[in-house]
Amino acid sequence: MKKATSKVSILTLAVGLLAASIAVSPAPVHADIVWDHWQKAESLRAEGNQAEAVPHWQFLANHYARSGEWENAALFCGKLDAYYDAIGNYDQAIYYYELENQYWVKAGRDWGAVKLQRADQIRTTIELYRTERDSSELKRQALPQSGRLAKFEPAYGTYLGMYSEQDPKVGNLFTKTESVYGKNHAIYLAYAHWGQGFPATYAKRAKEAGGALQIAWEPDDGLDPVADGTYLRKWAQDAKAAGIPIFLRFAGEMNGAWVKWHGNPAQYIAKFRMLHDVFATEAPNVAMVWSPGDVPANDIDPYYPGDDYVDWVGVSLYIEPYENGDPSLPTMISTSNVERLTRLYNTYSDRKPLMLSETGVPHYSHAADEDFTEWAKLNLQRLYEIMPYKYPRLKAITYFNVDQKMTNAKNDYSLSDSSEIQTYYSKLIANPYLLSKVADGAQPSDKLGYVPVNANHQAFTKQAEFIPFVKIPDVYIGKVDYVLNGRVIASQTDLPYGLTLKAGEVPEGSVMQIKVYNKAGAQVALRTYGISSQVSVELDGKELTFEQAPVIRNGSTLTPLRAIFEAMGATVEYEAATRSVTAKKGGTTVKLTLDQKTVYVNGQARQLDEAAQLVNGYTLAPARFVGETFGGTVGWDGSSRTVTISKK
Repeated sequence: MKKATSKVSILTLAVGLLAASIAVSPAPVHADIVWDHWQKAESLRAEGNQAEAVPHWQFLANHYARSGEWENAALFCGKLDAYYDAIGNYDQAIYYYELENQYWVKAGRDWGAVKLQRADQIRTTIELYRTERDSSELKRQALPQSGRLAKFEPAYGTYLGMYSEQDPKVGNLFTKTESVYGKNHAIYLAYAHWGQGFPATYAKRAKEAGGALQIAWEPDDGLDPVADGTYLRKWAQDAKAAGIPIFLRFAGEMNGAWVKWHGNPAQYIAKFRMLHDVFATEAPNVAMVWSPGDVPANDIDPYYPGDDYVDWVGVSLYIEPYENGDPSLPTMISTSNVERLTRLYNTYSDRKPLMLSETGVPHYSHAADEDFTEWAKLNLQRLYEIMPYKYPRLKAITYFNVDQKMTNAKNDYSLSDSSEIQTYYSKLIANPYLLSKVADGAQPSDKLGYVPVNANHQAFTKQAEFIPFVKIPDVYIGKVDYVLNGRVIASQTDLPYGLTLKAGEVPEGSVMQIKVYNKAGAQVALRTYGISSQVSVELDGKELTFEQAPVIRNGSTLTPLRAIFEAMGATVEYEAATRSVTAKKGGTTVKLTLDQKTVYVNGQARQLDEAAQLVNGYTLAPARFVGETFGGTVGWDGSSRTVTISKK
């Protein structure tokens, strides 16, 4: 269950840095150019003229970095990033926040973590994702380096999970989830404690709902009592008897000092490995989940048990308006959940699928008596749309559906407490990409996935949904404009952001701009993307896939000849010496030569509108000729730019 964390506050860090700054001031005996810059900078700062102090701070930061005096280098970067942040020059502030962190790391300190957090808070981000129909591409980007899926891992897509026991509309009767939120969930979360029996009732109710069970198994008395024996073997046998997939999250958040199993990585690893071996023998339906908290980040890796003992890597990852629910601390509303996963993802996703084993976005702060519905909606979209698309190895999300009232961080994460949040959540999770059934190699029912719009993923077929990830230092967004080839085609002021375009609306070589405005109506961000549509081909209602996409030449649609002919049951031969193609089916023989408009069907000459051509090593010919040659009926849907061929 979510606990108050021991993160270092910005205020606390500032006090520590000030003390460190005083401690490392150079003695007057070193009166030289460095001392002159130091004195001048301090004099200007004392006069309130920080702008003129900047060149001196820059000199000092560079000097100490060159000499390897990392603490001093970090301290002067700290002065620079604070100055640039205060005047709203966020690009320069981010540069120095990141540089300061690098220097603290070199100095053997973890004081830069909060600076990276601030850099992410003020970073302007516009990323664009779109639907993709090519399942082979979706599977490729969602695979680990080994090419082998883990136990219960979907081929692509993200399992939908929930902790609902404290939800008054669901409780632990998981079969109610569909009626309340419009969709069954794949994973239900239960908590268990070492020394107590296997939570059979929760497993039974998960099975009734067609779901799997995530069990957060916590050794409340620490790791010493965790041992192989009758209790553990019986627990494992009961897990097997449950007859459902189980994700076993043993001793989670072990990197945090707030749990009793923190502090001895070697012991933790030994206990985790022992459990893995027991469950591998007794309960093959159990997947072992190693699940730290996302903070403190520097204490995560020492607890990793090793690839041979971990099936999934999980993480407890929360955001909140105020750190630890304390309104007296600086606000945290500029923090988005997306960046919080980056470090863990970059470290482990090449090897293991990731899950958010606990996560949540509060819509109300009890401590501040303040409503955060708009902020929650912004970050719920990021949680259920942006994060699964940005991180294709993120294969499960379990939501902590609890109103904490005045305990722990004093936030209301409950989805059903607010009808607006409940409706919004239901809308987000309706997407088939969020999977409602655990199975090895599972994938969305509509076979669609998502890719980033970039140089490798500009072109789409039929139609595509475009989802922007937009983040600005102002936090709240006033409007998002979508500009296609110089014309505003949509404006959005309400969440969730995104639009759908048909292929016929997007000619080859189109340009999409995303313009972002703050609540005051000022444009604060702009990003430009190249996008295009491609012609698609359907044969008897089934879309064909090609290594070389169809192209338009002089107004004619040229389609891959061999792929379509063979799909229609013809045999195809190519003679390189004469650059000719011969295709046969039944009593019909077709012969054509590249770059010549005359073709021969059973010896009779016919003229093509456009000659067959070699494109990237593939023979393409006019779509109507290819479709009709062996008796097919050819049609054209201009809105989706689809050639339809019926051979029935």
